[in-house]
Amino acid sequence: MSIIFYTYPKCGTCRKAASWLKEHNIPVEAVDITLNPPSKELLADIFKASGISINKLFNTSGVKYRELGLKDVIPTKTEDELLELLSTDGKLIKRPLLFNGDQATIGFNEEVFEKVWL
Repeated sequence: MSIIFYTYPKCGTCRKAASWLKEHNIPVEAVDITLNPPSKELLADIFKASGISINKLFNTSGVKYRELGLKDVIPTKTEDELLELLSTDGKLIKRPLLFNGDQATIGFNEEVFEKVWL
């Protein structure tokens, strides 16, 4: 499976990640996360592959996150309910999100990218 690069064109962090990937000749399939958010099932696979806690999948600096008061909601929901919620709106998901079927990274951290994608 190729690397799916869930990105948001207006996101500076996503543009930095895209530049890093290009510099390192890593081919990706770019998908606008706001137009085509990953399904609940795919998010479950990404979550498992990432090895992080589910609350780290949320874009905590996003307007929608604050509007919905998710800081207080997340602790009261099940993993299944949170994955369902994330799948409804790509702006709720921390980005960029990369997934190749086995490995996943959330956000952009050069050291993590080097370990996972090189």
